[in-house]
Amino acid sequence: MLSDKSRPVIEATLPLVGSRIGDITPKFYARLFGAHPELLDGLFSRSNQRSGNQQQALAGSIAAFATHLVNNPGTLPETVLSRIAHKHASLGITEPQYQVVYEHLFAAIADDLAEVITPEIAEAWTEVYWLMADALIKIENGLYASQANDRMWTPWRVAAKTPAGTGAMTFVLEPADDTPVTAALPGQYVSVKVQLPDDLRQVRQYSLSDDAGTSRTFTTKLDDGGEVSPVLHNDVEVGDILEISNPYGEITLKEGNGPVVLASAGIGCTPTASILRSLAEAGSGRRVLVLHAESTLDSWALRGQMTDDVERLEGADLQLWLEEPQGGSNAGFMSLREVDLPADASLYLCGPLPFMKHIRNEAINAGIPATKIHYEVFGPDIWLAN
Repeated sequence: MLSDKSRPVIEATLPLVGSRIGDITPKFYARLFGAHPELLDGLFSRSNQRSGNQQQALAGSIAAFATHLVNNPGTLPETVLSRIAHKHASLGITEPQYQVVYEHLFAAIADDLAEVITPEIAEAWTEVYWLMADALIKIENGLYASQANDRMWTPWRVAAKTPAGTGAMTFVLEPADDTPVTAALPGQYVSVKVQLPDDLRQVRQYSLSDDAGTSRTFTTKLDDGGEVSPVLHNDVEVGDILEISNPYGEITLKEGNGPVVLASAGIGCTPTASILRSLAEAGSGRRVLVLHAESTLDSWALRGQMTDDVERLEGADLQLWLEEPQGGSNAGFMSLREVDLPADASLYLCGPLPFMKHIRNEAINAGIPATKIHYEVFGPDIWLAN
């Protein structure tokens, strides 16, 4: 927990550091990659660096963590830490790398705030950083230890590659060696590593849309803004070998008998489809409400799988929103104001960030407690303050 010595210093300087950290982090990354260019090969996303999203992620995580320590003495933001730790573990982040980040981050802070920083301020923010780092290291070590193997990357062979709606592709992978396979939980994701035309390796996380035994099934959208999906769509063929991580992600179906609401938009249907499939396979008697939004019916990547699974569940219903409505769908964008939400429901949410913010706010206004709203953010997590 944050010490009594550091708390007033952090409280007093948080507005300043928070206002400057968006400028500090580009300097940090310039220093980091200048000293360790190898970190761009198979770890940091080059596309996220170009867009500035990675800088926003770091700024958001540090500011949110410090704000929590000030506002909630004696506790840690467990949900935020868990989400970050799962992302880190899916990339193979190691304990020594936290020291590397600390070295270059605090050099950037000292440079940017040279006129105001004092040893006392530097010491207090160092404490914040290591409180966050130590908490993440502990969670990540537990995640690594829970896997069926101790390897970060294992080879998997592409067994099938099939179109899935407009501009999307579903890949089915089978193990390419005898490495023990960790069973994936519904809603989890894996990292996929590919080599780009310029020989740089890049990584992206994809939700597993089906938890079928030892295979891995995921669906990608070609125009997702990254560099990995185009390689998968255009260059990878059946029989090729891909390197993928063990499964990670804390947004999984919670045990119980209460109602479940699965709300998604676009390719965000992949984790909710996995949860829905697990309920259908189990013959669940839970009340299940599936809500999905798309631009057109043809663009719904997992339409067949999800509609089939809804039909298999006696207590499941589907509501669909289309920008170009057809077949009894709702017109326009999803709104929970049009939905009769089951009492005491748990909401699982995935899609573009504006969509998730909007639906989360509507869910809270409708009486669903924030603790029963579970959401997955892909790419850098810039929603940490929420």
